[in-house]
Amino acid sequence: MQEIEELVKRYHLEEDMEHIIIPLPDKDGRPRRCFLLKRNFLNIQFPDGHVADYPLAEIIEATVKYPELLLSESIHFVHKIPEVSIITEHPYNENLNDQFEEKE
Repeated sequence: MQEIEELVKRYHLEEDMEHIIIPLPDKDGRPRRCFLLKRNFLNIQFPDGHVADYPLAEIIEATVKYPELLLSESIHFVHKIPEVSIITEHPYNENLNDQFEEKE
């Protein structure tokens, strides 16, 4: 869950005991909030009907980066464009996050 804590800090997200709360604008520019359950994996149903489990960190990243898309589409973009992903999967690559923050 350390990875989740890092994403919460990086994106200035809110959280309570059971949720990660992502503030997002709606189509009219008014604020709204997306509540994600704090679980290791969440089921995502795709438009064609199949269901797949995704790590919470990927779901957070996809929601923050592509809030206007369906979650299934935004997850696809996170996987399709690896440099968009700021999730560090290997402990030896600690400077990876700094490289991406400089580009943004």
